[in-house]
Amino acid sequence: MSPTPTRWELAGEGNRGYGEHFAERVARGDDVDGEARLADALVPRGARILDVGSGMGRVAAALAARGHDVVATEPDPELRAQSQATYAGLEVLPHEALALDPEQVGGFDLVVVVGNVFIYLGEGTERAVLARLRDLLAPGGRVLAGFHLSAVKTGSRTYPPDEFVADVAAAGLRVVHRFGSYELHEPNDEYAVWVLARD
Repeated sequence: MSPTPTRWELAGEGNRGYGEHFAERVARGDDVDGEARLADALVPRGARILDVGSGMGRVAAALAARGHDVVATEPDPELRAQSQATYAGLEVLPHEALALDPEQVGGFDLVVVVGNVFIYLGEGTERAVLARLRDLLAPGGRVLAGFHLSAVKTGSRTYPPDEFVADVAAAGLRVVHRFGSYELHEPNDEYAVWVLARD
């Protein structure tokens, strides 16, 4: 565990089954590429993209299939194993966001942080994580984030929009867009999709 354990870690067995659920959907041929389609639209061809909290790999794999240079990172060993089983060619680093060193991994045109990663971060680490994401951006780079605004998942937190916006600003970022879905519906009280840039 990290010095400040994430809410995902603390939930333990309460969040098992997430990877298997999406692996089953992939095997059925379900459309699980909504986040990846939006991410793909935000960057030029062959962009360098970081997927933080890549889970079982579906977004990173979809972006790699679209020709992008993708770095995936997922600290949960069971999700990394599920990712390898589902997408054998996808390499996944075992790092948490705060363990990513910009000097080692370089800068990215887009940092993708979807799938409720933000509501599973360690308590009190949100601003530090946002600042680290800022430092991982190449010039002109952006962050694509998406999460439920209420604690609807086991072990997750409620993260109101005004609190997130304040954390974004404190970390040296700004909100460029807010939507209610990855299909760019208007903002709502259930789910938020954010595009962030350096302030």
